[in-house]
Amino acid sequence: MAQRVQSAQEFLQDSFVPLVAALCSEEAERLTRKNNLGFCELVKPFCRLTSEVHMRDPNNQLHIIKNLKIAVNNIITQPPQPGAIRKLLSDVVTVSQPAEGLVTNVITAGDYDLNISDRSVKASVPWYSSWKDTLMGLNTSTCYSATTPWFEAYRESFLQSMPASDHEFLNHYVACMLVVSSNEPEPVEQFLKLSQEQHRIQHSNEYSYPKWFIPNTLKYYVLLHDVSVGEEQRADSVYEEMKQRYGTQGCYLLKINSRGSNRGTDEQIPDPWSQYLQKNIIQNQEPYEDGPCTEIPNKHSDHFIPLDGLNNDSKADGLSNNFKTHPLQLEHTSNSGCFDGTDYVKPNPSFHESKKSNTWTPHGICLTLTDHDRIRQFIQEFTFRGLLPHIEKTIRQLNDQLISRKGLSRSLFSATKKWFSGSKVPEKSVNELKSTSGLLYPPEAPELQIRKMADLCFLVQHYELAYSCYHTAKKDFLNDQAMLYAAGALEMAAVSAFLQPGAPRPYPAHYMDTAIQTYRDICKNMLLAERCVLLSAEILKSQSKYSEAASLLIRLTSEQNAWMGMDLDLRSALLLEQSAHCYINMKSPMVRKFAFYMILAGHRYSKAGQKKHALRCYCQAMQVYKGKGWSLAEDHINFTIGRQSFTLQQLDNAISAFRHILINDSKQTAAQQGAFLREYLYVYRNVSQLSPDGPLPQLPLPYINSSATRVFFGHDRRPAEGEKQAATHISLDQEYDSDFSQQWKELEEQVVSAANKGTTIPNFQPTQYCLNKYSDNSRFPLGVVEEPITVEVAFRNPLKVPLLLTDLSLLWKFQPKDFISKNGQAKELETCGKDMIGAEVISEFLINSEETKMARLKLFPHQTGELHILGVAYNLGTIQGTTVLDGIDPSVGLQTGKYLSNGMSVRGRQDLEIQGPRLNNTKEEKTAIKYGPDRRLDPIITEEMPLLEVFFINFPTGLLCGEIRKTYVEFVNVSKCPLTGVKVVSKRPEFFTFGGSNAILTPLSPSASEHCSAYKTVVTHSTSVCSLVSSVASSDFGGGSGNQPEVVDVPLPDSVLLPGASVHLPMWLRGPDEEGVHEINFLFYYESIRKHSKLCHRVLRHTAVICTSRSLTVQATVFRSNALEDEKGEGDNMLVFVDVENINTSEAGVKEFHIVQVSSNSKNWKLKESINLSEDKDIKLANREKGKLCLKAVRCKHSAEHFTFADIVFGTEQIISSTSPCADFFFRSLHSELKRSPTQQNMNTLQGPGKQSLDDAGRLILKCSEVDLNIIVLWKAYVVEDNKQLILEGQHHVVLHAVGNEAFSFPQKQGFKKVLGNSDWEDLEQESPEIGLLNFFRPDSTSVPARPPSDQLSNLIKTRLHYPETFDHSFHQESLCIVPVTLLLSNCSQTDVDVIIDLRHKASAETLEIHGSFTWLGKTQYKLQVKSQEVCTLQLKACFVRTGVYNLGTPRVFAKLSDQVTLFETSQQNSMPALIIINNI
Repeated sequence: MAQRVQSAQEFLQDSFVPLVAALCSEEAERLTRKNNLGFCELVKPFCRLTSEVHMRDPNNQLHIIKNLKIAVNNIITQPPQPGAIRKLLSDVVTVSQPAEGLVTNVITAGDYDLNISDRSVKASVPWYSSWKDTLMGLNTSTCYSATTPWFEAYRESFLQSMPASDHEFLNHYVACMLVVSSNEPEPVEQFLKLSQEQHRIQHSNEYSYPKWFIPNTLKYYVLLHDVSVGEEQRADSVYEEMKQRYGTQGCYLLKINSRGSNRGTDEQIPDPWSQYLQKNIIQNQEPYEDGPCTEIPNKHSDHFIPLDGLNNDSKADGLSNNFKTHPLQLEHTSNSGCFDGTDYVKPNPSFHESKKSNTWTPHGICLTLTDHDRIRQFIQEFTFRGLLPHIEKTIRQLNDQLISRKGLSRSLFSATKKWFSGSKVPEKSVNELKSTSGLLYPPEAPELQIRKMADLCFLVQHYELAYSCYHTAKKDFLNDQAMLYAAGALEMAAVSAFLQPGAPRPYPAHYMDTAIQTYRDICKNMLLAERCVLLSAEILKSQSKYSEAASLLIRLTSEQNAWMGMDLDLRSALLLEQSAHCYINMKSPMVRKFAFYMILAGHRYSKAGQKKHALRCYCQAMQVYKGKGWSLAEDHINFTIGRQSFTLQQLDNAISAFRHILINDSKQTAAQQGAFLREYLYVYRNVSQLSPDGPLPQLPLPYINSSATRVFFGHDRRPAEGEKQAATHISLDQEYDSDFSQQWKELEEQVVSAANKGTTIPNFQPTQYCLNKYSDNSRFPLGVVEEPITVEVAFRNPLKVPLLLTDLSLLWKFQPKDFISKNGQAKELETCGKDMIGAEVISEFLINSEETKMARLKLFPHQTGELHILGVAYNLGTIQGTTVLDGIDPSVGLQTGKYLSNGMSVRGRQDLEIQGPRLNNTKEEKTAIKYGPDRRLDPIITEEMPLLEVFFINFPTGLLCGEIRKTYVEFVNVSKCPLTGVKVVSKRPEFFTFGGSNAILTPLSPSASEHCSAYKTVVTHSTSVCSLVSSVASSDFGGGSGNQPEVVDVPLPDSVLLPGASVHLPMWLRGPDEEGVHEINFLFYYESIRKHSKLCHRVLRHTAVICTSRSLTVQATVFRSNALEDEKGEGDNMLVFVDVENINTSEAGVKEFHIVQVSSNSKNWKLKESINLSEDKDIKLANREKGKLCLKAVRCKHSAEHFTFADIVFGTEQIISSTSPCADFFFRSLHSELKRSPTQQNMNTLQGPGKQSLDDAGRLILKCSEVDLNIIVLWKAYVVEDNKQLILEGQHHVVLHAVGNEAFSFPQKQGFKKVLGNSDWEDLEQESPEIGLLNFFRPDSTSVPARPPSDQLSNLIKTRLHYPETFDHSFHQESLCIVPVTLLLSNCSQTDVDVIIDLRHKASAETLEIHGSFTWLGKTQYKLQVKSQEVCTLQLKACFVRTGVYNLGTPRVFAKLSDQVTLFETSQQNSMPALIIINNI
C-alpha cells in the first residue's frame, strides 16, 4: 500500500473529529465574502488546535487531548445523493495527478528498479532504450516510499462525504455556531431567530437531516465585526449584552477585515485557504472560482449550487439558508444512475482556453496576520470554553444514565473490567446470525446510549474508555442480533484498540473482518464495508502486514460487488492499486504480483473514465513485463497504453506504443494483429494531420533488412528474341557466388593486363555492377549518366495480415558535381529535382502475411555528381480481408495486381542504414569494435560512357564432344559514344574462335550459311594420299609466345563501333571433349575513344551453358617403322596407329560417324599416307563400332619454326586444316594441353630410379623417343531431327609426345575410365600415390646420375631383318636348310652407340611349339660400334632341319652409349615377328 505523509494514528484521528454546525445570517455571510470565503471556509485552516487540551473522564481522571481537530460545516438539510458522491469522488481522483517536477520515487525490488511516480509514464514505456536512464533522485537508500495523493484525496473525500446514519453518532453534530454581524440592526434578535431556526431543524419532523448528537445541542453565539467599516463601540456593547444573556463561555466577538478591500496589497499575506478550497471546489461548483475541473451544465439548468448551500434568490425571514438542497446534489436533469466519467469531465479545447483566461482568485484579501491570530484564538476559545466542557458534561450524564438504568456500579469504566475478567459467553458467528440488519433501536435505548458515549470518548481521544463501551455495546447488539449496530461497534472497537496509547492489547483484526463481512453480506452496505476496509488496511500497513492488507483490499474489488446499483470501478481501481503497492513494499517484494494488480487497476481506472490514471498504471506495470518474453502481456499493455495516450491526446506516446506492438515478433492471431495495425494507422493518421507539411516520420512496418539491400548499375537484361539471345551479363535475378565472382575478377584483370600490353595493374579493382553484402563496398561505386540505378530492398512482413504499400519510391540526396548550392548544403529531394534524378514509383506493392519480398526501385541520373540513397517512402495500409466483393474471390484481385484497400493508409518513410564489415586488421581494431564503411548506396555519377550489347544468333545449347558449329555474334553500341578496343577473354579459349587473320568472313549472314560447312574445303579425287601440305606460324592464330591465348581481339571493322551501329561476326564453337553440362564464361572488354578519369573501361559478362554428349574417342600410338628407309632412301619414318571408337549413346539421334580426314600438325613430322588394307575408303562407324587406322609419318625437311599441316583425305572434299576454324581450335587445344603438360612432365621425371635430373647424355637418349606429332581427326555425323537429316562436323585432337606412348583425345583420367573401365583405372590410381611419395626422398649428392627408363633407351638402336618370306629346300637331298639373313642396325641418336648382338635363343616353350626351332650358324655374339645416324649391316645364317613357319626375330640386341658402361636390351625386334616359311620340294 502506498505511503502517506501522516501516520496511521494521525489518519485515524483526523478521520473522526467532532462536527460543529454553522448557521450564519446574511450580513455575516456578506462580511466573509469580502475575502472570497464563506464563514466555514474562513475558519477551516485554523480548526486544528496547536496546544494540548485537558478534560476529566467519568472517574474524574485527567485526560490529555493532543492535536485535536474540529470540523465546522454549514447546515445542509438534504443528505447527499449517491450519484453526487460518485461524481465527487471521481472528480477528486481526476484532478489529483502526479505533480510534475518532483523527485522520482524508485522502489528497488530484487532485480527491478521500479519507477513509481509521474515519470513512470515516460520512463517505463517500451520506446525508451533504457528507462533506467530517466530515473532521478536516486540515493543510497534501498527502498523509497511511493505516494499516491489521488488515493489519499479519495479517501479523505470519501470519509467526509459519508452520510450520517442512526446506528452510529460519529457524523452527528455536537454543537452549532450562530453567527451574526455587528452591523445588523438588532443582532440579539437575529441570534434569537437563528437559535429558533436551529431548534426547528433539529427537533421538528420536517427535517431528518442533519443528525444531531444529543437533544440539548451546544449553541455558541459568535458576533462578527468588520473592523474596516463597523463601529467598534457598538460591537463591544452588543458583545457585553451577549455575555450577560449567554454567559462568557457561550459567546465570542470575532473581529475581521482589518484592512479594506480597496487598499493596495503591499504586504504579502499567506493564503492558508488554497489547499482546502482546492478540494471544496470539487464539491461546490462555484462559477466564480477557477477549479481544475468544471461541470458541464445541462441545458435545462439555470444555476450552480453555491459553495455553502446559500441561495441568494430564496430568503425567508431574513435568513439566507436554503435547507432544501445539498452541495453534492446533482441537477434533476442529470443522469445520476450511470456515471462513467464522461458526462461531467470532458477535455475539450474550450475548457482549457477558459482555464487559461481565468485569473487566480485571492483569498483573505481583507485579513491581516492579526486577523489570522484572532480566528485561531476564536477556535481555541470555542473548543476550550464551549465544546470540550459540553462533551465532558455529556459523557458524565450518559455514564450516570447508564448506571442508573442498569443498576451497575458507580462507574461503567470499572464495571467493564469485571465483565472482562468474568466468564465469557461464546459469540455466534456471522453465518449463524439471522439477517436482522433492519432492527432499529429507539433513540433512548440503553444500547444506543452506550454507543453514543463510546463515540464521544473516541472523538476526544479517550480510546480506552471508548473501547470498553464499544465492546459492551457489541455484546448487546450481537445478543439482539442487530447486525448493523454490531458491525459498527466491532469496527470502532478495533480502531480504538489500535489507537490506545502504549498498545495494551493487540489489534483485533478479526473484529474488522467480521464487520466487513457483516456490512457486505448481511447489511448490503458497501459504503460502510469500504470504510472498514480503508481503516483496517491502513492499520495493517502500519504494522508491516502488507500481505494481509493486500488480501483485505482485494476482497472489495470484485466485479460483482455493487454499491448503490452500480459497479464502482473507481473504488476497485484504487484498492487494486493499493494492493499492488502492498506487494511491492513487502520484506521480499512480490514484483510480478505488483505488476499484475497494477494491470487490473489500470483496467478498472479505464472503465471508471480515469484515463490518466489508467495510463500511469499500465506504464508502471510495463516495467516488470518488459523484456521477459511475455509477448502477449506486453502486447496487451502496449495496446492499452496506445489507446489511453490517444484519448489523452498524447499522440507521440500512442504511436510509440502501437509501434512497439508491431515491431516485435507477435504471437497474436491474425485478427488481433489486424486490429492492432488498424489502430496504429488510425492514430498515425491523426498525428500526421497535425503537421501535414512536416518531415515524413519513420514507419515500423514492414521490416527492412538493410544489409540485404542490393544495388545494380545498368539496364535490365533484354529477353531472348527468337534465335537471338542477349548476353547474360549480370542481373539481380542471379544469386551471388563467391567463386564465380573471383573468376570474373581474374578474367577482367587478365584482359586489362593484356589491354595494357601485359602490364600488371597494382591494387586492381574489378568493375562492380551489382553490390551486395558480400561485395567490397569500401569504395564509392560508379554510375553513368542516363543509365538506371536499381535498388533492391528486402521487405519482410512479420504480421499474419497482408500489408499494402502504395506510391513506393526511393528517398535520395544529390549533390551536382559541377555546381554547389548557395547554402552549401545538399537538399533532400523526393519528388522534386526530376531534372537531375528521375525516380520510379511503384503504385502498389503487396506483401502477404509473414512474407519476405523484394522491391526493385530505380533512379535515373541525368547529371554528374554525388548521389546518396537515403531510404524509401511509401503509404502503409492494409487490404480488405477475406470477404468476397461483388461475388469475386479476393484472391483474383491479388493475382491481377489490383488490391482493394480498406481506406486506412499513412505516409511515412524508412531509412536504409547499412553497417559495414567489422574491421579486424590492426591490433586496435581487434580489441575494439569498429566497422568499416559501406558505400553501396552512395554512388558517384560519371559522364557518359559507351554501352555495348552483344547478341548471339543461333547459339546452340547442345553439342557433340568435339563438334564444330558456326554461329554469329552481333555487337551493338546502344550509347551515344563510340567504343573501341573490344576484346573477349575466357578460361576456355578452346571452346570458341572468331577466326585467324586469314579467316573467311563469308557468308556474313546466318541464313546464307545455313547449309554451308564450317570448314574451308576443296574438291579432290585422290584417295588416301597427302593432298595438301601447308606451313603456317602459330602466331597467325593467336598462339605466339608473347600473347595470352585466353584474350582474343574481336575483329571489328576499323576497330571502332560508332553510336547506334551494329556488326555481325562469325564465331565457331567446338564442343568440349568431356560430356556433361559446361558453363563457359565470356568477358567482353571495351573502351571509350575519350579517356575518362573515373571509368577507364567497361566489361560485359556472358555465361554460355552447353550440354555435350558423347561422340568419338580417339586413341593414337606412334612406333618407329621397321623399314629403315623410305622410297627416297631416307631413314626417318614412323607408323601411327589411330583407334577411333563411336561411343555415342544415340541420345542425340546420331546414326553414324564418318571419318572424312586425318590431319597432322608438327614442326618435325608429317603424315604421308594411309596404309589401308580395305578398298573402301569411306570409314563409317555405327554405335559402339571401332575403326583402326595405320598411317605413315615422315620427317619434315623445312625449318622447325613453322608448323606443317598434312591432310589425309578419306572422302571427296579436302578440309584445309591450316585455316580457320580447324587450325584455331587445334592451337587453342594445344595451348590447353601445354597448360596441363607441366604436371605430366613432372610425373614423367619421377619414373627414373633416382628421380634426379638427367645429364646431357640422358637428354640425348630421351630425345630419340620424342615425336611431338599432333593428330587431327575430322569427322561428320548424320543426325535425323524432325524428319530431316543434318550433317554435323567435328574434330578431335591427339597429341603424341613420345614413341610407344598412348595418347587420347580426352583428358587422360576420364579417358582411361571410359576405355579401360573403372576397375582398371582404380588399379592405376593405386599406383599414383606411390609415385607422389617419392617426392619426399632427398637424393644423396654422391649418387650417380639416373639413367633413362628402358623403354626410352631401347629406341637408341633400330633393327630390321632382311630375308625371303618363303624358302624352298629339298630335305631329301640335304637334311640341313641354310637361309641367309641380313640384320640392319640404325643409330637413331646423335652420339655413338656400342652394340652387342646375341644370337642365343631365349625362346619359351610356347614359341618353340608354334614357330619351331632353328639354329643360327656362326658366332653367337657380335660386337660393333655404330656411329651417329649410321646404318650398319650384319650378315647372318639360319639353319633349319624341317619344314614349317619360323620366327627369325630371336636375336637380342644390347646397346650402350660409348661413354656409359650399362647395357640394355632393345625391344625393336619384339614389336614385329619376322616369320619365314620353309617348304620341302
